[in-house]
Amino acid sequence: MGQKLPIGIQSFEKLRKEGYLYIDKTAHIYNMVTEGCYYFLSRPRRFGKSLLLNTLESYFLGKRELFKGLAIEKLEHDWTEYPVLHLDLNTQKYNSPEALSTVLDEMVTKWERIYGSDKSEYDIGRRFQGLIKRAYEKTGRQVVILVDEYDKPLLQAIGNVELQDAYRATLKGFYGALKSMDGCIRFAFLTGVTKFGKVSVFSDLNNLEDISMRSQYFDICGITEEELHSNFEVEVSELASAQNMTIDETYAALRENYDGYHFCEEKLPGVYNPFSLLNALKYQKIDYYWFETGTPTYLMELLKQHQYVLPDLEHEEPDADTLNCVDIASTNPIPVIYQSGYLTIKGYDKEFELFRLGFPNREVKQGFLKYLMPFYANTVQGKSAFEISRFVRSLYNGEIESFMERLQSFLSACPYELEPEQERHFQSVMFILTSLCGYYVEIESHTNKGRMDMTVKTKDYIYIFEFKFNKSAEEALQQINEKGYAEPFAKDGRNLIKIGVNFSTECRNIDKWVIER
Repeated sequence: MGQKLPIGIQSFEKLRKEGYLYIDKTAHIYNMVTEGCYYFLSRPRRFGKSLLLNTLESYFLGKRELFKGLAIEKLEHDWTEYPVLHLDLNTQKYNSPEALSTVLDEMVTKWERIYGSDKSEYDIGRRFQGLIKRAYEKTGRQVVILVDEYDKPLLQAIGNVELQDAYRATLKGFYGALKSMDGCIRFAFLTGVTKFGKVSVFSDLNNLEDISMRSQYFDICGITEEELHSNFEVEVSELASAQNMTIDETYAALRENYDGYHFCEEKLPGVYNPFSLLNALKYQKIDYYWFETGTPTYLMELLKQHQYVLPDLEHEEPDADTLNCVDIASTNPIPVIYQSGYLTIKGYDKEFELFRLGFPNREVKQGFLKYLMPFYANTVQGKSAFEISRFVRSLYNGEIESFMERLQSFLSACPYELEPEQERHFQSVMFILTSLCGYYVEIESHTNKGRMDMTVKTKDYIYIFEFKFNKSAEEALQQINEKGYAEPFAKDGRNLIKIGVNFSTECRNIDKWVIER
């Protein structure tokens, strides 16, 4: 039998006692607890945040036996036991103000049974403050506070201003205890997907140190290339055999599909999504594991509100303030998309202090676009791969008329909800379509405020497309010839096909195309 891979295991004690593999992150834990007191960490879902918090809990409860053989065993000498208040907001569905209040009340009531209560504490924030004080006084040791997925209620209420306001008011009062009871607190750590700022809960938590983009903690969650090679040699070999690939090909496939996350400006190694990587090694198959565990409905709400043009996703250049903080009054979807893990840092411009973003890997890009397609093109959820295969087969076979007829039919089903935004919608639909086709054929495309140029390469054909809006297909073809778009392929032995296309906002579709072979 091979190693026991800890897929979905969030209990550090269970992981250690039952012999699951553990990638040692305890040196990071020791550095945090000795160098600071209040921390916040943003990472995408399924990246190991819950396991990290549970590991911290075991450490602060003084469970030294669980850390045998790990880095922290040699670093820590005291192993003092502290009172730990661990709040998990990840498992509930928050569809009303009462839902959040109920969860907080249940947790505080449980702790009050241990440390006592005071009838004068009439709201949840005051009860939490009193609880921290009594826990400190009763044990003689400062309190450790751990909050898992602090932002779950706020994420679920995106698009609902009234509900957001109610959650924000409740959480501000609750988390305010971290600041008002500073003398009673030994350590506090909050995790989440996003950092809501400005008028949100973090406005009162200015004593939190955000380590989300700190280079020394870039790999505190996730798995690095070095950790993959040093811990999973047998599993990678088994995957290679199962998929009839060489070891090098297998590592390359894992890297293409699951690596590529970067969380700071420095040029450091990428980080693998641990959930997807472990599943691929366990089931000996490259598949889309992470995306299948949840659908980003809140992202769709933001994209709709902002009327976002999807091709811009791979060309965004925000600054650190934009990436670090989500303002609920803004409809800009980029900070949430980045912090949720659908975009990551691809580069950094030191002169202008701007980050270049992009999709981290194939799993994320393909899964995200497949999920978006039905919202932009009225296809049936789960049928995206079938739709794409029909387009790709036409290109493989040189059936450009069939491809264009299929594209026209495809666009006729698109829900153009806003008349002035038809051009943007067309660009978004074409971006999804070409990006997904790009996993099977080579596609080079770019957008430039109102036109989309596209070159498609297959084994036997090269297609050059030029798109126009409310002009003419003949004009589009003329531009291909006048600007010499075909010149780079003059000595290529493949069949060259030029296609001029016009999109008409009057008919809300392609009204004509012309082909030159």
